[in-house]
Amino acid sequence: MKKEDKTAIIEQIATTLKEYNHFYLTDTSSLNADKTSKLRSLCFKNEIKLVVVKNTLLKKALESLDGDFSPLYGSMKGSTTLMFCNTGNGPAKILETYKKQGIPALKAAYVEESFYVGADQLDALVHIKNKNELIADVIALLQSPAKNVISALQSGANTLHGVLKTLSEREQ
Repeated sequence: MKKEDKTAIIEQIATTLKEYNHFYLTDTSSLNADKTSKLRSLCFKNEIKLVVVKNTLLKKALESLDGDFSPLYGSMKGSTTLMFCNTGNGPAKILETYKKQGIPALKAAYVEESFYVGADQLDALVHIKNKNELIADVIALLQSPAKNVISALQSGANTLHGVLKTLSEREQ
């Protein structure tokens, strides 16, 4: 491969890394053509970009970016497939379904500005909540006290109504 081609590929990988907030390094070398096709289709449906890269070119692309990605360098051995996404747990959920079949293997991930190295980190990645899920949790927590106050007021009104009704029936 010519040096100009390598430079263009490095720039393309770096541009893609900048476009997406999260990325996973996986090993899909043990997948046959049918399983690879199914994985690509599943990734496409979940808005995940799947790209097979050379480790040396990926390392150079990471080095060209702002930030220190050195914790990922040890994982760049053998065949590497990148999964790019904007939801932190999207690829982890896909990998979890394939985990039962033993493939593809998670090498490392960069999610929510943190590094997750090793296949044992998959469970932690599956349970990471995305931005919308966190906002929903905060809203639910904020609404909870208001709902309790409204519920108490409504039950108090029903109790008061019951007492008044009983008193009015007694006088007759």
